[in-house]
This record gives sequence, C-alpha cells and structure tokens, in this order.
Amino acid sequence: MASPPTIRTATISVGIQRYFEISVYLLVAIGFGTLASTQQLDVVTLLFACSALLLRGCGLATNQSLLIPESWTTFLTLGYVAFYLGDFFLISGSFVTATVHLVVFVMVVRLYSARKDRDYYFLSLIAFLLVLAAAILTVDSIFLVAFSLFLLVAVSTVMLVEMKRTASKATIEPTDSGGGPAQKQMVASLSKLSPIIVFAILLVAAAIFFVLPRISGSYLGAFAHKSTIETGFSDQVELGGIGQIQQSRAVVMHIRIEGDDGGSHDLKWRGVSLSNFNGRRWSNPQSRHIAPHTPGGDFSVAPPDRRPALRRASLSAGQSIHYSVLMEPIGTDVFFLAPTASVLRGHYRALAIDRAGAVFNIDGAHPISRYEAWSDLEPAPPRQTVDYDVPQAEETNLSLPRLDPRVLALARQITTSSPTDYERAMAIERYLRTHFGYTLELPGTLANDPIAEFLFVRKKGHCEYFASAMAVMLRGLGIPSRMVTGFHGGEFNDLTSQYVIRASDAHAWVEGYFPQYGWVGFDPTPSGAPVAPTLWRRALLYLDAAKSFWRDWVVSYDSGQQQILGQEAVAGGRQWIRQSQEWYRGHYRRWLSNARKLATSVGAFPRQWGIFAATGILCLMLLVNVNRLRRFWVRRRLAAHPADAPRLAAALWYERMAISVGRRGWRKSEAQTPREFLGSIEDPPLQKKVAVFTEHYEGARFGDSKESAKRLPELYEDVVARK
Repeated sequence: MASPPTIRTATISVGIQRYFEISVYLLVAIGFGTLASTQQLDVVTLLFACSALLLRGCGLATNQSLLIPESWTTFLTLGYVAFYLGDFFLISGSFVTATVHLVVFVMVVRLYSARKDRDYYFLSLIAFLLVLAAAILTVDSIFLVAFSLFLLVAVSTVMLVEMKRTASKATIEPTDSGGGPAQKQMVASLSKLSPIIVFAILLVAAAIFFVLPRISGSYLGAFAHKSTIETGFSDQVELGGIGQIQQSRAVVMHIRIEGDDGGSHDLKWRGVSLSNFNGRRWSNPQSRHIAPHTPGGDFSVAPPDRRPALRRASLSAGQSIHYSVLMEPIGTDVFFLAPTASVLRGHYRALAIDRAGAVFNIDGAHPISRYEAWSDLEPAPPRQTVDYDVPQAEETNLSLPRLDPRVLALARQITTSSPTDYERAMAIERYLRTHFGYTLELPGTLANDPIAEFLFVRKKGHCEYFASAMAVMLRGLGIPSRMVTGFHGGEFNDLTSQYVIRASDAHAWVEGYFPQYGWVGFDPTPSGAPVAPTLWRRALLYLDAAKSFWRDWVVSYDSGQQQILGQEAVAGGRQWIRQSQEWYRGHYRRWLSNARKLATSVGAFPRQWGIFAATGILCLMLLVNVNRLRRFWVRRRLAAHPADAPRLAAALWYERMAISVGRRGWRKSEAQTPREFLGSIEDPPLQKKVAVFTEHYEGARFGDSKESAKRLPELYEDVVARK
C-alpha cells in the first residue's frame, strides 16, 4: 500500500495573529470608552488614556511596534503602588475612583508591553474590568450600546483565539498568510457570524434576566454612583441653591399619571417646605415621625395639619390622581409628590414624614428609585374668605429676620384695597409676577439683604427670590407662610405618556396658611416663554423613551416589576389563546361551508370538474419536469464552464470522480474527508491520479481558483481512464 503524498508542517498564520492583536486592542478601547461614557473620569485620566490608545492604534494601523522594555513594566508597576496610596488618601479620597485610576494605568502599561498570548489575555481581562467599573458608575442606557459593542468584539476575539490554537496544530501550511483572499474571507466570515452570536447571547440573557426570580430589588440603583447635581432639597437651602440646579438639563425623574395620555396636567411636585428664614438661608426645623402603614401595606403620608373639610371637598370634586415616579439616582432622600399626597407605595422598609407633609426615605438599603402615590388635588379657596385668629402652632411661620423697612411698606401698599388675607396673598402674587423679571443670572456674592436688593435694585431673579420675597411680605402682614422646594411642570413625552422632569424644572413657591382652609399654594414667579417644538427636541424624546425603558425595566427591575410582567404575560397569553380559538372556529365554519358548496358544484357538473382536475395534474407534472430540466442544464453548464463558478463546479466534478472511483471498489463515505478518502485507495496509479485531482479540487473549492477549476474535467477523464 502506497502512502499518501507528504504534507508540510503548518505554521501559525501571520494574518490571524495580526487580527487577534487588533481585536484585543478594540476590546480595550471599547472597554475604556464605556468607562469614559459615564462622565465620571477626571480630565487628566481621560487625556492620558485617550492619548495612549490613539498612539497605540496608529502603531497597529501602520504595523509598527511601539513596545516598552519589559524592565520598565516592573519599575512602573512598583512606582504606581506608592502613587495609589497617595491617590486613595490625598487626591481622590475614594476607593472606587482610586481603583479605576489603577486599572487605567495598568491598561496603558500592558498595552505597550504585550508580547505573549498571556499578555493579551490579561489585556482582555482589564477590558472586562473597565466595563464592570462602568456598570457601577452609571445607570444610563448608553451602557447597553457600549456593552453590546464590547460583546461583539469579545466574541470575535474568542473565535480568533480558537483559530490560533487550531492553526498551531494544523497539518497543512496556509497558502496565504499575509492578508490575501483567504484572510479577507476570514474577516468577512467573522463580521457575519459574530453579530449573529451576540444577538443570540443577548436574546437568551434577556430571557434569563426577566424570568429568573428576583431576590433583591434595584441592585444597580442601590450601588450606582450618585449624580453630581446639587439637589438643594435638604433641610437648609441658601438663596441661589435652586438657581444653580436650574442651570442643568439633566433628567431627574419620569412621572406617569394614570389616565393622562395627552399631557393635560401642569402640576408642582412638592419636596420640602422650609419655615425658618434668617435673611439669606431657609431651613426646616420640623421634627419627623415614622409614616404609618395602611391596611393594604402602603404608607399613609397625609400631612397631620390637613383640614378634613378640604379633603372631603377635593374627593367630592373627583380630583384624586394616581401616578408612578421613576427617580434617577440624584442622591436625595426626599419623595417628590403632587399636593396633597395621601398614600405612597414602594419597596421601602420605613418612611418618615414631617408636620408639613414632606416625605423622606429612611431605608438606607433601598435608595429612592420607583414609587407610586395617590394625591388629592385641592381646589383653591374662594376669594371671599373670613379672617380667623392664627393657631398657636402656626405662629412659628410668622417669624421675620431683620429686614429693610421698605419691604413691609411695599407689602402694605400692594394690599391696600384687599379686604381678606387670601385676597392680600393674591395681590402680592400678582404684583411680583407682573412687575419683576425672571433670570438665571446669579449674583457673584449674596448681598447683606438679598430680598431688598431683589425688590428695589435688581428687580429680577429666579424662583427662590420671588418665593422668599412673597413669604416675607405675607409674614409682615400677619399671614403664616413658608417656602416649598420641588419641581414644576416638565416636558410631556407622548411616546411613553410620561412627564420628563429635568433639573432645569426645579422650582420654589410659597404656601400661605388660612385657618378655615389650611395651607394654600401660591406661585409668584413669572411664567417662562413656551419652548417651540423642533426636530431635535423630538429626537431627544425618542432617546429619552429608550433611556426610560432601560431604567424602568433593567436598572430598577425588581420583584414588583417581575410580578407585573408575569401578570401581563399571562393575560396576554390568555387573550392570544382566546383570539386563536375564535379565529379557528370562524375559519373552520367558512372552510366547511366552501367544501359543501364545492361538493354540490362537482355533483352538478362532473365532466367540467374532471377536465379541470386533469389539467391541473398535467400542469403540476410539467412544473416538476421543468424544474428537473433546469437543474440538468445548470449542472451541464457548470461542467462545461467550471471557471464561471469554481466552488460549485469543484463540488460537481468531485462528486462525479467519487462515483467513478466507487465503481472500481473504493467508495467514499460521507464521514470521510477528501484526504482520508485518498488514503483509503489501495491502487497506487489510481491514488496518484486522485491525489492530483484532489489538489486541484481543494484549490477551486476552498481557494476559488479558476485555473484549478478549468483543469478538473481533464483530470476527471484521467481518473476515469483505466490505463
């Protein structure tokens, strides 16, 4: 028995190695880009890493080696250990930030010292750590896009690792290892196969994520990095604090009001009320108590000082609303609610409420993320009110700091013709709205008496100045008042039926006390000009809808959301089964009726229907034969002109050759490769002919060689000939 032709020992393809290095580089670049998208990196770290990545990318593009000596790696690593301690204790002051700096530094050093496969594997691990750090530092939906890109490159990297391992054990030396047609075909195959694998991974992961029982709620929401927005919704707010918040367009929360699909509400979302004012700063000295539970397990958050008569009036007017709120991680412990809230529902162990109705979260394990509430929108008191003595409990809201005498004189001048307290409050509100301008330009430093400067010098300001001026003037007239901070309005997104509340919607207004009605809200700040809709704003609404879905169904996905999803899935499945049954019954009756009509028609005209059936059978037979003829002519054309389609022609001629050799006693099984079949032929002359045929077959079949394809008919005749 003759041995098969000698096959040369293989070498690892240079092209595979190059693509592997590029793939690992892209993996690291995307990992760092994901981390940078969180906007939590300092400028120095960002510039350092971006410059290093750009320089390394240029080196790979020009096929230049930009590597540092291995001795430098040890020196730099040891040197950074000392810097890490200084970074942790003196510069960053945060374990997470200092560790992120460490990972970025190690990434850059390893990027310029990678020589062996283990170095590239370590770089891949660093890229994964960068993505993991980004998951901790952000809850934005851009993470999903970045992670999908990272997963796409990671799949390609794993496939290239397997190709490198297989190539090192190959028994056939590659015919082109420097970026020829075979390498381009490999890249094309990876670019097609990788997205399919990534899509399948994401699909399976999504199914597991939504179905797997949730044992804790809102994990990422609890450990996400807090927003840099200064909330200003604490127990102490200095004049100008809300104005600083209004400089930002960052999204703070999304609110969906049940039954509101058109954005018909213009509500204030109440946060904290502040009653003490020292002329420059508002504070809230009120004590808090634990909010009791309702019989249904929710929290009762109705303020203790609410008037029962007003509650009955609002309920009889049908002004109760139910809404759900999805908060961004802005770091506040205040629940923002429409006045006046009565019940709050959420996965929190304990809440606190003060006498003014502000609701606080005291559950440290569950930061504010998602909650539902019910509020009774109270009607305004009638203009004709009767003055009563102020209760002793509200006298704390009458204290005044040392003020410019002109402030109280102006208050009396404005309310000269107003007979009741409520009309006096309305007069002051109207005066401030019509005689002063709105601006977000804040003074560099606060004046000694900022209220007097606002009323008599600047005559323009933002909501805090308007609210503070009105509250002070009401107190000067003997009307208890307080300033309330929260948000007003928001942009309605008709795609999600949600109100998008941004930091720029932060607001401050006034509540005045009227003994027969309780606390009533006033807003002395002039209304701003409406924002004209544009194509860009519409695009931002689509982006916000995607981000809202990400926050609601991924970041804050908990057992409550899972229960809702399960209930909707069960209800949807039942409805689909019901509709399917109805569709089947309707079509079954229609098919049965048509069958009966057909049977009646066939019985009435048997000859005509016989001719019709015979014609149909003949047409079907003709179609079958036409298809066979088409395949016959295609195969004949391929056999006659193999250079037109080398791959298909090679398969056709190899099949013919195998059949011919099989007739001579050596049949090829489906499990055998061409080389294994060649080794099974025990006739040396025939084996030699088949070896030459197989070499040209592989060139045409796998190399798309036209020259090899042209020789196949000639070589086939040589194999068939019995010489």
